[in-house]
Amino acid sequence: MVSGRLEGRVAVITGASRGIGAAVARRFAHEGAEVVLVARTVGGLEEVDDEIRAAGGKAATLVPFDMTDFPAIDRLGGVIAERHGRLDILVGNAAILGGLRPTGHFPPDEWERVMAVNVTANWRLIRCFDALLRASDAGRATFVTSGAAAMAVPYWGAYAASKAALESMIRIYAAEIDKTSLRVNLLDPGAVRTRMRAEAMPGEDPLSLPHPDDIADAFVDLSAPDCRRNGETVRAY
Repeated sequence: MVSGRLEGRVAVITGASRGIGAAVARRFAHEGAEVVLVARTVGGLEEVDDEIRAAGGKAATLVPFDMTDFPAIDRLGGVIAERHGRLDILVGNAAILGGLRPTGHFPPDEWERVMAVNVTANWRLIRCFDALLRASDAGRATFVTSGAAAMAVPYWGAYAASKAALESMIRIYAAEIDKTSLRVNLLDPGAVRTRMRAEAMPGEDPLSLPHPDDIADAFVDLSAPDCRRNGETVRAY
């Protein structure tokens, strides 16, 4: 049953084929949103769509592309503009770890890909969707960060640096739109049972961690029209 907190809202969610992105997609659809799901994996997107429809939600729009395909982000913006004339919700969730190694030992292509996915792709989303978010009566944008951004943990150089850069960029963006109806925030999900977490912490028992579904409500709170937060880092734990 749809409870309707996001009824009629149009939402774009990146990294939506599994983990946190998939959980947010399911939750938003349950709340009545029309979800546009972006990820590289077609099969994963189709599974999420099947789950949404099986639970009684509206069929999702599936958009399979890599977040480093920046022209594809622009094309998606054109489609959203043509179909809806606005975007109510943006969730910048897609990210990669990029491996753990001494800072000076990252291969240049690996370092650059982490920055491209975790930072530049989110800047491209802002560049593409800013006008559409402002066209909404209550545009809401949430970008997923990590506690690693504020910690000096050895071997996490690429991922931590990318999240620190993301946080700075989003806080500045939030300050720029402060006098509009658009609200922009960061969300730190904490340690969650995801594939990235397993990659980073291979010896950890995944069952000791919250499931992504357990933190999805935090995204709803930041995406709802009644949210007044702006420029904040919200922790889901």
